[in-house]
Amino acid sequence: MTQQAPERGRFDVWAPAADTVTLLAGGTEYAMTRRSDEAPGDEGWWTTAGVPAHDEVDYGYLLDGDTTALPDPRSRRQPHGVHSLSRTFDPTAHAWQDGAWQGRELTGAVIYELHLGTFTDAGTLDAAALKLDYLAELGIDFIELLPVNGFNGTHNWGYDGVLWYAVHEGYGGPAAYQRFVDAAHQAGIGVIQDVVYNHLGPSGNYLPRFGPYLKDGAGNTWGDSVNLDGPGSDTVRRYILDNAAMWLRDYHVDGLRLDAVHALQDERALPLLEELGEMAEVVSAETGRPVAMIAESDLNDPRLLYSRPENGNGLRAQWSDDFHHAVHVNVSGETAGYYADFDSVGALAKVLQDGFFHDGSYSSFRGRHHGRKINKAAVHPSALVVCNQNHDQIGNRAAGDRLSQTLGYGQLAVAAVATLASPFTPMLFMGEEYGASTPWQFFTSHPEPELAEATATGRLDEFAAMGWDPEVVPNPQDPRTFTRSKLKWSEAYDGDHARLLDLYKRLICLRRATPELSQPGFAATSVVFDEDAKWLLLRRGGIDVALNFSPETAQLPVRGQHLLLATDGGSLLDVSGLEPRLELPGHSAAIVADR
Repeated sequence: MTQQAPERGRFDVWAPAADTVTLLAGGTEYAMTRRSDEAPGDEGWWTTAGVPAHDEVDYGYLLDGDTTALPDPRSRRQPHGVHSLSRTFDPTAHAWQDGAWQGRELTGAVIYELHLGTFTDAGTLDAAALKLDYLAELGIDFIELLPVNGFNGTHNWGYDGVLWYAVHEGYGGPAAYQRFVDAAHQAGIGVIQDVVYNHLGPSGNYLPRFGPYLKDGAGNTWGDSVNLDGPGSDTVRRYILDNAAMWLRDYHVDGLRLDAVHALQDERALPLLEELGEMAEVVSAETGRPVAMIAESDLNDPRLLYSRPENGNGLRAQWSDDFHHAVHVNVSGETAGYYADFDSVGALAKVLQDGFFHDGSYSSFRGRHHGRKINKAAVHPSALVVCNQNHDQIGNRAAGDRLSQTLGYGQLAVAAVATLASPFTPMLFMGEEYGASTPWQFFTSHPEPELAEATATGRLDEFAAMGWDPEVVPNPQDPRTFTRSKLKWSEAYDGDHARLLDLYKRLICLRRATPELSQPGFAATSVVFDEDAKWLLLRRGGIDVALNFSPETAQLPVRGQHLLLATDGGSLLDVSGLEPRLELPGHSAAIVADR
C-alpha cells in the first residue's frame, strides 16, 4: 500500500509545482515553508505556524504570488462554490447515533440508486432522509448515492466533480451528509457512495496548479486521466486512498461504488484498485462492519473480484451491464447498438448461468472479442450487481426515457421479477419501483457561457449523428431538463403505479424470506428456455422463476406445485403422472416452489 505520510498540520498542503505558497486564513496571510520530514516520493508539502487551531475558518492558498486564493484540494466545504475559499469542517463534531448498526453483507441485499437533486423536490440530504421510512417499507438494504462531491453550478449528475473531499453545498454540505447516513443506519439501511477517481470536471479544477494530479496528454472519454503511475503519483494515489477512507471513517458509509474503473490508467505492479480493496479490509477490521467496494467496469474482467492471494484486486462486487442489456432487449425488443448481441432469450440464460454474456465471445458492437470467463468456484453470484434500469442506461438515452414511458405493466413486471429473483445483487433506480412517468435526462448547470454552449451543442450533435431529431433531445443547460427529471411521488399510489409498487414490495419480501433466491452459488443455478416461445425458467434449488417475454400465453415445465407469486394470474396445471406445468399469460412472470 502507498506509504503513509507524517502527521499533517491543519492547513498543510501538497504543492510541489509551486515556488512560493501563502496561506490565506481568516483574512490573514501566513507564509508557508516546505516540510523537511518528507518521505521519498512525497516531496512538496508546505506548512506554517501560528495558524487558527479551532473553529470554522475560511481559507485558501496563494501560489507563486497570485492575488486570488485557490481552494484546498482536500477541502471539506465550499460554501460559496468551487472557485471560492474553502471552509474548515470538523467531522468529529457530529454525535453519531448509529452504534447499533452492525452493517450487512451484499449477499441477499437490494440496492436503491438515487440522485439527491431529483429524488425530492427540495433536492437535499435532509429531504431525502424523510423518505427513509418509505425505502425501509419497500425493503431496501442499501442506498447508493450518485456522486455528491463539489462541482461548479447548482445541479448536475455529479460526475464532473473537482473537489472530491467536499460535499456539494446545495445538498446540505458535510454535516447534512453525516445526518443522512446516521438516519439511514437507524432505519436499518446502509449507504454506498458513488465516487469518481478517473477524471475531474471542466470547471473549478485547480489541482494541476498544485501538483501533478493529472497525466499530460493522456486522456479518457471525459478528460485528462489522473496520474496514477507517473512521477509524483505516490501522493496522488494517497490523495485517492485518503478520500476513500474519509467516506468510510468520517461519514460511516458502508461501501463505495468506483466509477468507470476501466478508465483508470494504472500500469503499476500494485494497482490502485488492489490498494482500495486492501484499505476497505483495514477499515472493516477497525469498525467491525462489512465494507463493500463495488466497481463499475466495462471490461467483464472477473479478476476485479478474485482475492489478492489469487492475483485479483479483492473488490467485493462489480456491475454487470450484460444482465441489463439481456433483460432490456427481451422486455422492450430494442436491438440497436450494443443491444444487438443480446437479441435472444438465450443471451439472458447465459448471463444467469455464467454471470457474463461476453466472457471471451465476439462483441459486434466493439468489433472484437470481449471479456473473460468467471471462475464460478471463486466468485459468488452476489458479486455481480445487476439492474434493469440505472442512471446511465436511462440518462444516456437521447430523451432520458425510462422503460415505464414505453412499456406496459406486464413488461415492467417481468423485468422486476427477472432482476429481483436473479442470483445476483439487484439494484433499483429511484422511481423504478412504481413505474415513474418522469424521465431522467442529462442535465448540467455550467455558469460559464462557453462551456454551457459547448455542452449543449455537443449533446445535440452526438444524437443528431445517430439520426435523432434535435427537437427530441433536451438541452442539458435548460433548467426545465433538470426539473422534469424530478420524481412525482404523488403518482406512486395510483393505478398501475400502485400495482407495480406492491409487486416490488412482495418480490423483495419473498427474496428476503427465500434463501434459495439469493444464497446459493453458481453451481445451484440452471436455466431452461424456449427461444421460439420466448419463455425462460430460472432454477435455484427448489425454486423456479418463470418469465414469459411473449405476448402469448405459454405453458412452462415447472417442478413444484406451490405458486409463491404471479404477476398476472398464472396458474399451475395438475397433470396426473406428468411434470407439473405452469400456465403463464403473456408478458407475465411467476415464482414456484417445490414445497
